[in-house]
Amino acid sequence: MEVDEQQQAARALVQRSRRGPKDLTLTTDRRRLTPGVGEYLIRVGAAGVNFADVMQSYGTYGEGPEAPYVAGFEAAGEIVGLGPDIASPLPLGARVVGTGPGAFAQHMTMPAAGVLTVPSGWSDAEALGLVLNWATALAALKPLGEITAGDVVLVHAAAGGVGQAAVRLARHYGARVIATASPGKHATVTALGADEVLDSRRPDLAEEISRLTGGVDLVLESVGRTTFKASLSVTKPFTGRIVVFGAASGDVSLSTRDLVFTHQVHVKGLHIGALAAAAPSVYRWLLAEIEALIAQGVYPPGDPHVHPLAEGPAVLRRLEAGRTCGKHALDPWR
Repeated sequence: MEVDEQQQAARALVQRSRRGPKDLTLTTDRRRLTPGVGEYLIRVGAAGVNFADVMQSYGTYGEGPEAPYVAGFEAAGEIVGLGPDIASPLPLGARVVGTGPGAFAQHMTMPAAGVLTVPSGWSDAEALGLVLNWATALAALKPLGEITAGDVVLVHAAAGGVGQAAVRLARHYGARVIATASPGKHATVTALGADEVLDSRRPDLAEEISRLTGGVDLVLESVGRTTFKASLSVTKPFTGRIVVFGAASGDVSLSTRDLVFTHQVHVKGLHIGALAAAAPSVYRWLLAEIEALIAQGVYPPGDPHVHPLAEGPAVLRRLEAGRTCGKHALDPWR
């Protein structure tokens, strides 16, 4: 790292309140970080933008930090510092992708146990999604969703980062894919290999999915209020699975009475960070499978829309309004 880069004021996006992206502001006086136990210090090359960032800006994403805090949690970049007690550390200068607090900044710390090396020939931006979007999609389909060849899989929000990965992976594993997305994004999802793409807001969504499939084996549910009733209705009784990893349109309630008398389906919750902490062996399998998918050419380099750091609040507002498609990223050095 150049000396003047070390000495200059660091840029970051700081969330000042729980009132959403409107209170996400650019600062140029962030203090220099020191990596803790088991952490790398990363010079961020690109930071991923995710719907969880929108939720966290309102204080609704699990046990999120109290404002003010540096926003973002997904990034790829160069290792420029090592904390103590890292098992088999990667060398300084290695480029990695992973998650950690404060990704919307020029430097962040990242737990070493959860990183992957950026594949050879890929840029930092192209590697975004490896340990978040693709790991979430893979976990929802394989260890939780128990996908098998011939299954019918329903993927909601299929034009988003996780949704696009899920469509590609479900097709790879031999499933028939029914996807939902807003009408302007249907061509994108069809190009990924979805067999049918429907408007998630159509009033007869459940009826149309049932007509097309006769029942769904697996649902990847990240929308919540707008789609969850339909998801329950179309999932096959007793053998069908619903994996829930988001609620972009709002929360819903599901009672024990519902599960006993109306919708006898398997409902499983997924948060990729919690999975990594609670089931590390499963998470290690996910990372190994992703590396195999890259080697097989199933997982190509990403093609995110990269924006200057200062545009982060506007990007999050567009994401919140459903006016984005695919992966978006921020460059903290622009």
